[in-house]
Amino acid sequence: MDNIARSLAVALGERDSNTLLHSDRVVRLAIEIGSHLNLSERELEVLAMGAQFHDIGKIGIPDNVLSKPAAFEASEWAIMKQHPLIGERIVRAIGDKYSPEIAQVVRHHHENFNGSGYPDGLAGEDIPLCSRIIALADNYDAMAVSRPYHKARTHQEVMNILHDDAGIKHDPELLQAFCVVIENSEMRTGEA
Repeated sequence: MDNIARSLAVALGERDSNTLLHSDRVVRLAIEIGSHLNLSERELEVLAMGAQFHDIGKIGIPDNVLSKPAAFEASEWAIMKQHPLIGERIVRAIGDKYSPEIAQVVRHHHENFNGSGYPDGLAGEDIPLCSRIIALADNYDAMAVSRPYHKARTHQEVMNILHDDAGIKHDPELLQAFCVVIENSEMRTGEA
């Protein structure tokens, strides 16, 4: 799967270099969290591949939506919410023995702990552990890095938002582990 993974990463970078850079940062942070939780080598591999591919479905999102420098309208949001399903199909098509498990991780990285996420409205521990870890890393990085529609937030601002979302968007126990990991991580954003 390594050669295919590299090829897909290159394809994503050609489509949207910011998404590729974001995915690379999410991989690093997710692996730090997974290591802190003492996940097995196999679980860490699935986590790393799921993190690398979590946004691969954005390859199938039209440019006018993917590159929009403002908030989405309802119809655009409905299109963007398709990226986990597109990503799942892409990863399943790889045909590796781990593809189904990684595809599930990709599909569920936007599920919320209280069941309000998408695409399936899963809640709590019904959401795959790797998806819950990726959601935390994804959200942290998305807020900590400037995007066309918002400026980068400080570490404390991001942490306040994550804490406000505990039990709603994020697994409260994983958030506690994340808090320990991020304080000593190279991925921690600055205060200014």
